[in-house]
Amino acid sequence: MPRLQEGRRPARGVGLLAVTLATVLGATALRAQQAPSVIFFHPDGMGVNTWGAVRIGTVGPDRRLHWDRLPFVAVYTGHMRDALASTSHGGATVHAYGVKVLADSYGMDGDRPLTARSGKAMSLLREAQAAGRAVGVVNSGTITEPGTGVFLASVPRRSDHAEIARQIIEAQPEVILGGGERYFLPLGVAGRHGEGTRGDGLDLVARARELGYAVVYTRDELLALPPDTRRVLGLFAANHTFNDRPEETLRTLGLPPYAPGAPSVSEMSRVALAILARHPRGFMLVVEEEGTDNFANSNNASGLLEAGRRADEAVGTMIAFVQAHPRTLMIMTSDSDAGGLQLLGSTSIGGIRADTPLPARDPNGAPLDGVEGTGTVPFVAPPDTAGRRWPFAIAWASGGDASGGILVRAIGRGADRVRGTMDNTDIYRVMYLALFGRDPDPNRRRGAR
Repeated sequence: MPRLQEGRRPARGVGLLAVTLATVLGATALRAQQAPSVIFFHPDGMGVNTWGAVRIGTVGPDRRLHWDRLPFVAVYTGHMRDALASTSHGGATVHAYGVKVLADSYGMDGDRPLTARSGKAMSLLREAQAAGRAVGVVNSGTITEPGTGVFLASVPRRSDHAEIARQIIEAQPEVILGGGERYFLPLGVAGRHGEGTRGDGLDLVARARELGYAVVYTRDELLALPPDTRRVLGLFAANHTFNDRPEETLRTLGLPPYAPGAPSVSEMSRVALAILARHPRGFMLVVEEEGTDNFANSNNASGLLEAGRRADEAVGTMIAFVQAHPRTLMIMTSDSDAGGLQLLGSTSIGGIRADTPLPARDPNGAPLDGVEGTGTVPFVAPPDTAGRRWPFAIAWASGGDASGGILVRAIGRGADRVRGTMDNTDIYRVMYLALFGRDPDPNRRRGAR
């Protein structure tokens, strides 16, 4: 009977994760961080339905994810200044600056410079850096992806990866981990994962080394960093660390969903936290799992479930860190509901049967995915408390981002401010309060420019 790989159960307690952190970059990292700090996690495209599918597909209907255990929760509203549904770059800009912007914005308001809710002409991450905090960005996609990129770069066009990469390096955060090596190297210059594509001749890897960065390219190199590492640039793929194409395409090309030599978002986060936690004035870390968005928008259910499992593993890493460092806020949300996913699990209505290939579409015309894509057998969940295993299918409403059911969840310092219904501009406010202990602009009407 085809099924998902047995789910990795959420860790209980923090001991194992704490030991892992300590062995990566030294036990002192766990004890040093005392100042207020913030972790912002953005599992892109993950609405409530997506988390529900990951729960059922990963640990089964009666068990709980790390995400389920986050104690504070709010409903998220994410409209833009000119659209009801968010874009990845526009939504990320709102999170970084705390004000509404045009949907087509990357660290700006369209093509105009942007003033943050605090009155500063910089993102919250840059303001934290200016105040003496250590800062870092982690992404399973290219590091120029907006979920992390807009916190360090501002450009009129999202497609200007070369300029985004240049600004990220010149911002000099302590930690830069993700994909996108090709945007750091001149056109035709061979890198570890492929050739560069920069047309300006700049070698940003060489520039990073000039600035004192250790440069790593694989999971093994990342985890072998010396304990006294202060700055690291990790480039783990030419583009993304995953292959965001439909299941059928990946099968034809013989490609796995994720590059086997690249670290997971959880592993990158563990290393980032170990480096940043040594800074006595605190830190801000922005993390994105991009595969959850890209696999959903490719209508690749198997890839999406794997990306969601990885996102939840990262949540577990962050919970463990906050439990060991209670002056840290960990807050997470998405800005869209990629693909409009629905889980179909009825064995009577709809006729989902284990070992029986699914139809290409449900009676309403929605595309259906099984284990290997369209027209294949359904997934089978891990057992419930009675030991039963149930088949299910994934239906898609869209090949793009939708404005679906999205939650904000949090743990740690100031997490009790996450409640009720929160506008996307409120994410910035909660993080600002946790970092600086004051409202960024108490007189500004919520959501105003």
